[in-house]
Amino acid sequence: MSRRNSDVGPNFTEMESRGRFPARMPVRNYLSGGESHAHSKYFNFDKMESAVTGTLTHHITETSSPRLGERLTLVVDETRFVVDPELFKAHPNTMLGRMFTSSLENNLIRPNERGEFEVAEGITACVFRAILDYYKTGYVRCPPSITAQELREACDYLLIPFDANTIKCQNLRGFLHELSNDGARQQFDAYLEELILPQMVLCAQNGDRECHIVILVDEDVLDWDEDYPPQMGEEYSQTIHSTHMYRFFKYIENRDVAKQVLKERGLKKIRLGIEGYPTNKEKVRKRPGGRPEVIYNYVQRPFLHMSWEKEENKSRHVDFQCVKSKSTTNLAAAASETPQDQGLVQQQQDGTINVIPPQPSPSEPFPQVQLPPEGDAD
Repeated sequence: MSRRNSDVGPNFTEMESRGRFPARMPVRNYLSGGESHAHSKYFNFDKMESAVTGTLTHHITETSSPRLGERLTLVVDETRFVVDPELFKAHPNTMLGRMFTSSLENNLIRPNERGEFEVAEGITACVFRAILDYYKTGYVRCPPSITAQELREACDYLLIPFDANTIKCQNLRGFLHELSNDGARQQFDAYLEELILPQMVLCAQNGDRECHIVILVDEDVLDWDEDYPPQMGEEYSQTIHSTHMYRFFKYIENRDVAKQVLKERGLKKIRLGIEGYPTNKEKVRKRPGGRPEVIYNYVQRPFLHMSWEKEENKSRHVDFQCVKSKSTTNLAAAASETPQDQGLVQQQQDGTINVIPPQPSPSEPFPQVQLPPEGDAD
């Protein structure tokens, strides 16, 4: 079959006869009028000739911007989707809208040797098919086989808004969990800037390099004995009275989000949890010996602990240095001046003096002893 025009590639029948690609390939047709060929995942290219004017819609071109009236073939997860580029132009703030807008001449994406565009690497065809509905209907309907987290990651990659106005999901638990994570991150950012950071600055101005903050409710009153404060080190903790923040940190998912935000802000040794904190004196009793003991009332409150110390390993290292003698500065000379082991001197009662030679050390050879001949021994 001959070419129809000199400026376009060969038609599908010619390419099929040459063995460029098989006659049956996975293709999805997303035209402006709706999805066609939905009854089958595969169809023959000869039957597609009337839908795309019998020629390859986009062969190797100089720019990535499609011409007016052309259809795009997108390859996602080894599945082909035929779409109208006008759908993407209506949403220029999305990733696909930026890729296939005619005003962009910087070649954000180039077609392959078949004139197809390989996009959305790492996204499954099922997820991409659901996202394409956003360009036609304005919302994404999450299939039952796709988790809300998987759809969320794909929407973030393709710059599709993920909210209640855009996403329609049957699994409300997973959908609301993703929305709560977004809300928790925004809420904790506000807490961090308005309430938590000022307490950290106070610790830093005192020379500290870590901070322990306890979140109290608005009704909590601290009544500590000045002479007998709590013995658990609570006097070195910072406190924030906020019932709203107390309710926020009750959920372990919110604490996980807060910990991730603190890590992203460069803090280390982050701990978040719930601990007992003394609020007021309950009673005073006498210990054996007459020493008073104050019993405090403890309540369970959330806490945050973080550090911005850079050399935490070196701070706990003890450097043992050799101290030189005041009289001798040369250690080798001092060792040579060490007196050798001298013999022990014993004085008997009659005034005679007996000198006992020192015993040889195990590392030294025994002294040479001249033994008398055997014949001379009595």
